[in-house]
Amino acid sequence: MDYGKFKYESAMKAREARRNQAHTIIKEIKLRPKIDPHDYETKKGHVVRFLKAGDKVKVTIMFRGREQSRPELGFRLLQRLAEDVTELGFVESQPKQDGRNMIMVIGPHKKKAEAKAEKAAARATRDDDSVADAVAAEE
Repeated sequence: MDYGKFKYESAMKAREARRNQAHTIIKEIKLRPKIDPHDYETKKGHVVRFLKAGDKVKVTIMFRGREQSRPELGFRLLQRLAEDVTELGFVESQPKQDGRNMIMVIGPHKKKAEAKAEKAAARATRDDDSVADAVAAEE
């Protein structure tokens, strides 16, 4: 057996494994306890987008001034957000107070690699549809 060939092939396997490896990224969303309904929906949309991409989301609620004496408001807001994104993710760490902030981590149900493959498949079908539409328009 040729040792050089073996060493080269094992290096190529390791390189391919690194290329296919998915890095877990934690995205962060910051909220305030007195958030407007429309602003909440916007922030929730960001959380949904991150979870669909297979990333973890760290939700931070910042308390200022008198808000610090009412941590239950932040806790309720985090619980509501967790319920709203239940189909995409699960609560990895329960809400906990950390000084002026309350933090909760939400993890996705599907892995990063699965999300990437699903996105690529959707893009391929969309491209096929656009090519078919262009051909139909020419005729």
